[in-house]
Amino acid sequence: MPSRSSANLLDLAAADLDFPSSPRHPSRLPRVMADPCILSTSGEAESPPASPSSPPERRIIVSHHLPLRAIPDPAAPCGWSFSYDPDALVLQLCSGLPADAEVLHVGTLRGLPDGLDPAQHDAVTAHLRREFRCVPVLLPPDLHARFYHGFCKHYLWPLLHYLLPIIPSSLGGLRFDLSLWRSYLSANKLFADRLTELLNPDDDFVWIHDYHLLALPTFLRRRFPRVKLGFFLHSPFPTSEIFRTIPVRDDLLRALLNADLVGFHTFDYARHFLSSCSRLLGLDYQSKRGYIGIGYYGRTVTIKILAVGIDMGQLRSVMASPETAEQVRVLTERYKGRTLLLGVDDVDLFKGIGLKFQAMEQLLEEHPELQGRVVLVQIANPARSQGRDVQEVQDEIHSITRRINHRFGRPGYQPIVVIDRPVPTHEKVAFYAVSECCVVNPVRDGMNLVPYEYTVCRQGSPALEGSPKKSMLVVSEFIGCSPSLSGAIRVNPWNVDDVAEAMNLAITMPEAEKQLRHDKHYKYVSSHDVAYWARSFDQDLQRACRDHFVRRCWGIGFGMSFRVVALGPNFRKLSVEHIFSAYKRTNSRLILLDYDGTMMPKTSINKTPSSEVTSILNGLCSDPKNVVFVVSGRGKDELSKWLEPCGNLGISAEHGYFTRWSRDSPWESCMLTANFDWKKIAEPVMGLYMEATDGSYIEHKETALVWHHQDADPDFGSCQAKELLDHLENVLANEPVVVKRGQHIVEINPQGISKGVVVENLLATMLSRGRQPDFVLCIGDDRSDEDMFESIMSSMNNPSLPAISEVFACTVGEKPSKAKYYLDDTADVIKMLQCLANASPQPPGPSQCQVSFEGYL
Repeated sequence: MPSRSSANLLDLAAADLDFPSSPRHPSRLPRVMADPCILSTSGEAESPPASPSSPPERRIIVSHHLPLRAIPDPAAPCGWSFSYDPDALVLQLCSGLPADAEVLHVGTLRGLPDGLDPAQHDAVTAHLRREFRCVPVLLPPDLHARFYHGFCKHYLWPLLHYLLPIIPSSLGGLRFDLSLWRSYLSANKLFADRLTELLNPDDDFVWIHDYHLLALPTFLRRRFPRVKLGFFLHSPFPTSEIFRTIPVRDDLLRALLNADLVGFHTFDYARHFLSSCSRLLGLDYQSKRGYIGIGYYGRTVTIKILAVGIDMGQLRSVMASPETAEQVRVLTERYKGRTLLLGVDDVDLFKGIGLKFQAMEQLLEEHPELQGRVVLVQIANPARSQGRDVQEVQDEIHSITRRINHRFGRPGYQPIVVIDRPVPTHEKVAFYAVSECCVVNPVRDGMNLVPYEYTVCRQGSPALEGSPKKSMLVVSEFIGCSPSLSGAIRVNPWNVDDVAEAMNLAITMPEAEKQLRHDKHYKYVSSHDVAYWARSFDQDLQRACRDHFVRRCWGIGFGMSFRVVALGPNFRKLSVEHIFSAYKRTNSRLILLDYDGTMMPKTSINKTPSSEVTSILNGLCSDPKNVVFVVSGRGKDELSKWLEPCGNLGISAEHGYFTRWSRDSPWESCMLTANFDWKKIAEPVMGLYMEATDGSYIEHKETALVWHHQDADPDFGSCQAKELLDHLENVLANEPVVVKRGQHIVEINPQGISKGVVVENLLATMLSRGRQPDFVLCIGDDRSDEDMFESIMSSMNNPSLPAISEVFACTVGEKPSKAKYYLDDTADVIKMLQCLANASPQPPGPSQCQVSFEGYL
């Protein structure tokens, strides 16, 4: 029987919407969109029609800039000559994509200060598509300036690096400007327009890169509800306390959640994103078989945590070039007899160059024997943005350099050498090769691949031929590569003394230990290169998108609040109107209700039911056609106390170990052997985890033990719950018990006890008493309730049992479930039960069910 709830959802749109049969390139997305390839008129799932010849899968890589270099060339038709940029990450990652997949790049053209003549747009676009598999997004220069230098670099980028805009803009942080935000959206929309021209949503995979295009997933999802979409953020993601200061924070979070796979370099960045989703949108995440997922309107958004790597092949080719060998020779001669420390950083607020120089000054002051022997070479890459903040950083660098060189310098020796011109790759590689230590101490940075490049260059450097391979790294705690470099000397860049001491340790460390640390780093860097990263992301994106064609999709919301509701072909919201009509025409009803999370909110401290809940339960129980049971994992004594006013209510406590049919009936226990010696083994183990986890506690039941951690730190509590589960399964392997993990709990129950068995026993008892049920309503919210849903579905499909005409298995919350229906929360459950409790011989009027129906129509 088709659910009317789907019709209610369709009522959000115009009544006479026509849906295209199977659009491959829909010109627009209606506000509500259904895909007839998923459901037939009978409601059964069908497969989309197979195409005669499936086109090869494509990977469309979307980034702010195309991986191209442009140089003026009067001989070229458009006045510009283009070539691939081998240093571009979005080009390097192609080595990890499937060999038979076509790869397209979409982005803006770098190096054209005044843009292209509009008359040349078509010719340049055709040339780049044909020769380089690149599709340019030609933003007007003024829009690009507001988008990139305005919103991206002077508002969003500082915030992602923890700089709040509460200070003058001269220090780098602009306050939120609505006009700049609109420019940001306009630029992202132009990217979406370009992708719309070439995207085949059924076959193509789209991979979007970095914070410049945070809004793009929403624009694409609106046009293509089933687009296969991945997003990787290359910058840090700040704590929720920082992120929540953004006025358009919800829009940005929802945009990321419109992707299928969201990638981060480190767990810290992913954790901050998950925390923001929890605090701002009320979304929880689950970890299953190594994958983290966020349930979002029926879709599961997968979170990927993997640091990007370097292109080993490209770097080795540069190392083997004659230019590099010559440069190594020159540098070796120039710094002969010196110990070379190296820094390679962009010129911006967060690279900590000034702090690094102060640490160098401290090093020379505290260790006079190093004066005249140690040199710090700082390669200052050109700034990527414009503004007074960049100029102030440059002024600080040169000011500190002059002071230190004046203080400690001598003829033929300068302790700090700043190279502030563009440095070609082969020259950087040569500096890596001859440096004894690389110092990377940003105060906040994304990944930062400099330590990886340095490690590889020290391994294969011509300067080290015939000598042990060794390197030393001093890295900031606040950069993305730090967790993967366990052999590096990690420092707090704000602590100048700490950095100075780390430099001294790197210089004076025994050679054998340097070699061991280097070997450890090189093993990781060489095995986790950019191809490994791209291949892993691509495989996870395929996995995240594999169920796109077995779900029904609707688009809801306007503007940046747009999202897609995706439901399984047989999973829908329970309509009060539908269940009420079934309730009225049936004569023998079984109603099964979970307690925590169903009748009472999970967050409620006082679990005593309100007078409203008590009245509803008594109203349901007063109907002689009804058998009403509360089926809970709670102990029988507390359930008896809480539900004492409900005289005719049945209770099944401790997952069915104890059952009574009414308040005056005796408690009946299952016929299992009452052997609870296992508690002597399990309780000390649980006690260890309770003492180690602040906010956790143990609940003692007659037949079970439960470890609760809802009041503990969410991340730590979840981690400890997993460990406890594994620990208990090991120590109780030979005991007649089952260890289960639920929502904020780890519970031990005797074998053969479950809510599913409760359902089987209640149905069997009703049949033995001549009360064959023709209506079953079962509502629950957590994993233990899935046993009830499974048992009900098995009973329906069992030919040896009488058929039940109306069955409503309903989970609380929109999440994967064995139930066929869902309600949003406890309030929805109470409203629906109130309507049923108020049922009368005639259909209820507005006074009885008006409130209940408002939430569903």
